[in-house]
Amino acid sequence: MKVNVMIVGVGGQGSLLASKLLGHVVLKKGYDVKVSEVHGMSQRGGSVVTYVQFGDQVYSPIVDRGEADYIISFETLEAARYMEYLKPGGQVIVNDQQIDPMPVITGAMEYPEGLIDRMKEAGAKVDAMDALALAEEAGSTKATNIVLMGRFSKYFQDVTREEWEEAIRECVPPKFLELNLKAFELGRR
Repeated sequence: MKVNVMIVGVGGQGSLLASKLLGHVVLKKGYDVKVSEVHGMSQRGGSVVTYVQFGDQVYSPIVDRGEADYIISFETLEAARYMEYLKPGGQVIVNDQQIDPMPVITGAMEYPEGLIDRMKEAGAKVDAMDALALAEEAGSTKATNIVLMGRFSKYFQDVTREEWEEAIRECVPPKFLELNLKAFELGRR
């Protein structure tokens, strides 16, 4: 058994914490885990992708085109950008937030319309949600990453809710713990 996950977003959205949390929780379950982070222009709001592979035995963290079981996307355009990596029957979990990339900000391009519908029309299973609103409900927009991990936890049921919560306790600073536990629970609903 091997599971390939891509976590994609824009710099500053917390994709690295999300990948750390996922790696931590599956490692504690006894899986072999490899994580690779591609930062790009993450400090400037550029595209960020993290690969997480886990299973009985994993040799490389890189996910090739057509191999991702899951794409967890913190932003709609980033989900669309990486669709070619999703395997047939794979699941996309996407925050329906739109963050304008530089070409849109400068007026050189327009943000593409109907991306979620296009992903569905291409045959992807898409779970689109307003993770930003749920993060705000939890207490901070910075918890969007944990909301999305809460949603992912419903699809990957080898790990119990209690095990996810324990991993959050071990990966998140104590002063942000309650906020992140609430965000996780809101994402699971």
